[in-house]
Amino acid sequence: MIRKIREAVQVVLLAPIKLPTKVANILKYAAVGLGILDSIVDNKKEAPQDAAKQEEEEADESAQ
Repeated sequence: MIRKIREAVQVVLLAPIKLPTKVANILKYAAVGLGILDSIVDNKKEAPQDAAKQEEEEADESAQ
């Protein structure tokens, strides 16, 4: 959901239309904020898998 909104904001920013300066600046900050939120959400989704892999690797190392 966040990714789609971020992409829509980027399309508006890249469109060859003249936006008022304030609107363009707000959209730029919104795009940056959405990009940060998107990366945080992606990291949280990957974190449990990474933790499980790390535990398995530690178990393998201690078994050797």
